[in-house]
Amino acid sequence: MGGLSKAAMISAIAVSISGCYHATVETGRPASADKISQPWAMSFVYGLIPPATVQTASRCPNGVAKVETQQSFLNGLVSALTFGIITPMQIDVTCASGAGSDDRDGLQLSAGSDPAAALANAAGLSAERQQPVFVRF
Repeated sequence: MGGLSKAAMISAIAVSISGCYHATVETGRPASADKISQPWAMSFVYGLIPPATVQTASRCPNGVAKVETQQSFLNGLVSALTFGIITPMQIDVTCASGAGSDDRDGLQLSAGSDPAAALANAAGLSAERQQPVFVRF
């Protein structure tokens, strides 16, 4: 019976360290071929202390189309060997191309405007376009 529980424990550990964390954020902008990749962005204490911010302004003048964060097998192995004290991750940023329109500047309130009316206008515009609308106060 002891051999079976030992095998179960080894299997559970193998499965837990083989799982790869992956998250993708898409902004809706068209993607360009320009990408920024940081395969070893260092975070600490199970990610509670995040990695440094990826500086995209100079490389992505049209903004960002997609951001992907993941923990590769090797990143996870380092995390497991350090008991989560060092928790590296891979960050990939895809820059946006200049094509397409940017509607974020469409609704901007001037001084003295009624915020409630602007939000109602933004809600109607969002429903009409079937996409988010940004409001600047």
